[in-house]
Amino acid sequence: TWVLSNHDVTRHATRFANPPGLGTQIRTAGDRALGLRRARAATLLMLALPGSAYVYQGEELGLPDVVDLPDEVRQDPAYFRGAGQDGFRDGCRVPIPWTREGSSYGFGGGGSWLPQPAGWGELSVEAQTGVAGSTLELYRAALSARREQPALGAGTGVEWLPAPEGVLAFRRGDFTCVANTTGAPVTVPSYGRVLLASGEIAESAAGTEVPADTTVWWTTA
Repeated sequence: TWVLSNHDVTRHATRFANPPGLGTQIRTAGDRALGLRRARAATLLMLALPGSAYVYQGEELGLPDVVDLPDEVRQDPAYFRGAGQDGFRDGCRVPIPWTREGSSYGFGGGGSWLPQPAGWGELSVEAQTGVAGSTLELYRAALSARREQPALGAGTGVEWLPAPEGVLAFRRGDFTCVANTTGAPVTVPSYGRVLLASGEIAESAAGTEVPADTTVWWTTA
């Protein structure tokens, strides 16, 4: 069973936007573009692994954690209990935006129990639906491909492939996944027809150039 985010930890788009070692309760926004790029790559890596995968509400929109909630609006019981508990889980529990506009961006008929940041309308389901390259459409394409590829989902193991340091490459039947976790582009063999990539890739006679923090899926079927 695989999961990247849940209701008790900082959303992974924000965790990956910050330096490692800060734990699971992070209170700085970090590099938003870097965090989203890494989050998208991590999603394709997770969905390529054998077993079940869970998507936490809002990660399909690339939502960051809300790290600047005023103390007076917090709801997390651990925040009020204190006693060494973190108590900052509200940031990942802010209601997701469905529409570009409205008092709660389409989440219910009135205001939400935790305030949503200004500008979240552009991260909404409405704003991302049908937009090529949006995080929502990446999730939709990945889940669709996962259902259609016999090698994905069930299973217990992977066949690891040779790869440069910092790059994960494995095969499952007709399917191949390569995740570049380094900060620089790498060139790997082209493993068939590209199914999906979390970022812009470049194909040539030398192979496929995979940018930093990017995952690519291929199939030979």
